[in-house]
Amino acid sequence: MTSQRWVPQTEHEHAVMRVLTSIRALSDAMDRMHSGMKGDMEMNSTDLAALRLLIMREQRGQAVGPRDIAEHLRISTASTTKLLDRLAASGHVERLAHPSDRRARVVVLTEESRLAFFRIFGERLRAMRGVAVGYDQGELAVIERFLNDLSGVIDPSD
Repeated sequence: MTSQRWVPQTEHEHAVMRVLTSIRALSDAMDRMHSGMKGDMEMNSTDLAALRLLIMREQRGQAVGPRDIAEHLRISTASTTKLLDRLAASGHVERLAHPSDRRARVVVLTEESRLAFFRIFGERLRAMRGVAVGYDQGELAVIERFLNDLSGVIDPSD
């Protein structure tokens, strides 16, 4: 492992550097967007991350339990309980019986929270979709693979 700064030498390396710089800019923009959403929804970053997880899993048709939230956020079960108590008290989530395991619970967004999330995030989501539709299927497949590969090296547990 080297601690020296990488200096691109070839055209390909310069292209790689431009992509990495663009990723940093996207990450910064996402951070600013999430920061604004925290204020709009009057919650902290962990609460918002839990809601984003619920939205993503809901869209995939996947149930989410408290343990899933704890693992995703890398917090203890005690912290997860406090988080879920806070989100339930503020009307963002409900804990329901698991549809197939009577011993387990699932966490779901309330309709009010879902509507608030999409009201606040919807305009940005439409704008992002507007950018994506400008690419053909082949380009989108490459972008998807690239982003998934990056996610895998940044956070191998996902």
